[in-house]
Amino acid sequence: MNVTTLPADRQRKTQRDSRSGGRTTNRENYYPVDGATALKPQVRPEPQSRTHESAPAQSRKPQAKPARLTVAPPAPVAAPRAPFVALVLVLVLTGVVGILVLNTKIAENAFVLDALHKKQNALDQNEQQLTSDIANKESPVNLAARAARLGLVPSRTPAFLLLPDGTKLEMPGPGNSK
Repeated sequence: MNVTTLPADRQRKTQRDSRSGGRTTNRENYYPVDGATALKPQVRPEPQSRTHESAPAQSRKPQAKPARLTVAPPAPVAAPRAPFVALVLVLVLTGVVGILVLNTKIAENAFVLDALHKKQNALDQNEQQLTSDIANKESPVNLAARAARLGLVPSRTPAFLLLPDGTKLEMPGPGNSK
């Protein structure tokens, strides 16, 4: 008994020969496969001698037509759905709660920012008022009026002192009191 895997007159097609990656609709060049015996070589009967070729066709055994190779559908995957659904629900709920907390913090910070802006405006107005008061009190007209209220009088002519080293110091002279 001869064991062969390929008929001598047929060339085996490789996956590289096919442009569809081996998934074709024309399966006439493929070899028979029967379930778990896909890798098992076909067993062919030994060829009969030439003397038997002249025997009537009725006495010959009809050869079975080899089954064609077909692409089997992928095995169904039975993954448990409950843990996946629970995981998706937990992720969605965590996302919603996270967004809610984030939105609450943003609103809270907006109120704090508004209060700080109001306080900054009040401090700016206070600084402007104080700067205006200082400028008003430093003006020469106001300084002279305040000096007169305190009893000070303006000097008429300045007095000069000569120091032994030759420098002159200007000293205001006494004012005329009225």
